[in-house]
Formats: sequence, C-alpha cells, structure tokens
Amino acid sequence: MIFESWHLSQHTLVVVCLAAILLAAFFMTRLTKKLRLPNVTGYILAGVFIGPCMLSLIPQAAIDNMDFVTDIALSFIAFSVGKYLRWDNLKKNGSHVLIITLFEALVAAAVVTVTMIAVFRLPVSFALLLGAIASATAPASTIMTLRQYHAKGQFVDILLAVVALDDVVALVAFSACAAVAQGLAGEGFSLATVLEPILLNFAAIGLGGLLGYALHKVIDANHTKDTRLMVAVAMILVVTGFCSALDLSPLLACMALGAVYINAGKQQEIFSQVDTFAVPVLAIFFVLSGMRLDLTALSSAGVIGIAYFLVRILGKYAGCFAGAALSRAPKAVRNFMGLGLIPQAGVAIGLALLAQRILPAETGGLLSTIILSSSVLYEMIGPACAKGSLFLAHVIPRAEKTGPAGLPLPPRQPRKARAPHHGHKFALGAKR
Repeated sequence: MIFESWHLSQHTLVVVCLAAILLAAFFMTRLTKKLRLPNVTGYILAGVFIGPCMLSLIPQAAIDNMDFVTDIALSFIAFSVGKYLRWDNLKKNGSHVLIITLFEALVAAAVVTVTMIAVFRLPVSFALLLGAIASATAPASTIMTLRQYHAKGQFVDILLAVVALDDVVALVAFSACAAVAQGLAGEGFSLATVLEPILLNFAAIGLGGLLGYALHKVIDANHTKDTRLMVAVAMILVVTGFCSALDLSPLLACMALGAVYINAGKQQEIFSQVDTFAVPVLAIFFVLSGMRLDLTALSSAGVIGIAYFLVRILGKYAGCFAGAALSRAPKAVRNFMGLGLIPQAGVAIGLALLAQRILPAETGGLLSTIILSSSVLYEMIGPACAKGSLFLAHVIPRAEKTGPAGLPLPPRQPRKARAPHHGHKFALGAKR
C-alpha cells in the first residue's frame, strides 16, 4: 500500500486517497467509453482495480473512514428520484407502478425463500430474511445510467417510480420476516420488532416532507443559483444526519424531500444543480463499492451465493413481467423493465447487518457474506442491464444510442428528395 509507506496523518491520507479515487474513476471511464459501457461500470471497475483485491493502493483504514460518503451519495440520488414522483405522473401511471412494485419485490422474495428452503435445506428464519432482503433494489446505478443517456418517456417514469417505492416494500417485508424469525428462534413475536423500523422510517419520511415544503418556501426565483444550491444541499444533509443518527437509510426520507418540493412548486432547476454538484460524490461512492469486492467472501458463499445471485434476478424479472401484464402496462414495460431492477446495494447491506443480529452467528455470517459479495456483482452488471432495458425500450435519444454489442447504430439515411410530379399537359417542353 503505497500511501501507508508515506506516513501521512489520517486526514491527509483520506484527502490523498480521495484524489486517487477520482483519478482512477476518470481514467477507467476513458476505457469503458470506448467499450460503450455506462460510466457507473467504469467507476466500480476502478474500485476493483485499486482496491484490496488487486493493487491495494487504498489502505483499508481510509476505506473505513469513508463510510459517510455512502449516506451522502444515496441522499443525493434519492433527492433526484423525488423529482419523478410528481403527482400528475403518479396519477397517470399509478396502477402500473403499484402493481409492478408489489409483484417484482414480493415475487423475488418468494422465489429466493423457496429456493433456500427446498433446494439447500436452510433454516426457515434464514430463508425468510434473505428473501426479504432480495426484494430491495438499489436505485443509484439505474438513476446514473438514465442520467448519462438522457432517457425520457413513460417507460422511464414508471421505472423510476417503481425503483423509488421498491424500498418501502422491502422495509415492510423485512420487518414482518424479522418478527417471524424471532418467533421461530423462541424469542416470541415482538410487536416492537415489527413496528419500530416502520415508525422510524415514517418519522424520517415526515421530516423529509416538511423540509421539502420548507425548501419550496425558502428559495425562489429571486435567489441566486449559488444560494439555492447551498440551501438545498443543507436540507439534504439535515435529513441525512437525522437518518444516520437513527441508523436508517436516507433513501426514503430524501425521496420525500424531493417529491414534496417538486409537487409544491413544479420547479426543476434545483435538481439539475444538485445533480451537477453530486457527480464527484457519486463517483467516489461507486469506486468504494468496487473496493469492497472480496473474492474470498465470494468463494466462501459458494453455491448458495451463486444461486441467490441468479434466482433473485429471475424473480425480479418474472415479477415485473407478471405485474406489468396484470396492470396492462405497455409492452416495453412488460418485456424489458425487469432488466433495470437488478442492482442491489445500500438498503440491502443495511438490512443484512440487522439480520445478522437476529440469526445465529454461523447463519448470520453466511447471510451477510452473500449480500455483501453479491451486491458488488449486481452493481457491476446492473448498469449494463439498465442500459440494455433502455435500448430495447427505445427511450435513449438517437445521439446516445449504441447497438446491442456496444457498436454505434448506423446513421439514419436522409430521405431522397422526391422529384416534382408534372402532369403530361404541363411537362417541361410540352406543347399546349
């Protein structure tokens, strides 16, 4: 580890490592752009390259001191997602969104749970908790891919709403499964175990909503761009700090902040400002995700980890397909949206740590290993799958499109000018 040999102070070490992370992200995206891959994939590969698995350029102590970046990055992403939760869009696509969200989340949970019990003969409590965690989807890489390719349309509106509401279903499902797991372990059903995380998340959502309305009242067109950005970032960080103090994911609360703000005033300029401000933070977040890939953990998870990785993808796609068919969503939503729901990271990792406290030490460690190792793999293939879903649904503007193999599409041929039609009476040179 080159930086450790320099005997830097802790603060200096973190600063130097942040610079190295951003430079690695930049140079890796130069390569992934040539391969027509999303930037998020480049960021994660950069983390794998400079992380403990390969070059070990970044000390583990520095990585551990950057955990706060995860919460901040997720907060910015969730705030941006809130922009797509406009009431008029939800009213138009509400039935599609609700049915697809329930099906894709719960079918994935059910398929994983049944597989762990029927195929691997694992304890029911382990299978239930792993299944509940499987229902969660990480919005970060999907949102970044949508932003990179400027995708728009009904397909994108439904996808973003589903991704936004997905974690609500996951939190409720996990709380119920945690109560069942404790009952099976002989601790008895605890109403507090079920209600506590739900009530805390609703409190965080309420705070996010209040601050979203306050943001609408505080900033207006008379303020400068710098002032609006400063106040918006301050509000996001207040919500993030509140959630961190309660050991909650900031996703739902910051979504509420963005959603209330956009519905109160319909002003979208602040979102583009925050998105631009957050680019380096998001790059660091994804590079750190790549650094956390542990090949030894992958090998210890073995066949169970591989099965979870594949079965969850199958459950997400099948659930999305069934939900879209039942709600009579557009054909593109039914056939391709499941590809955009593959990533899994922040919320799932947090739930895995909670599950580890509930389960016995051995099975709890196995569950945590499965989630940690598979989350990085999901984040690596997720952006490419999200791009594939956008390409197949024809929602990427022509200038951004590439073919399925990553090759540019041939330019659209201009129409040939049609020769003017002249009747025989008025043809040039004709006599009257």
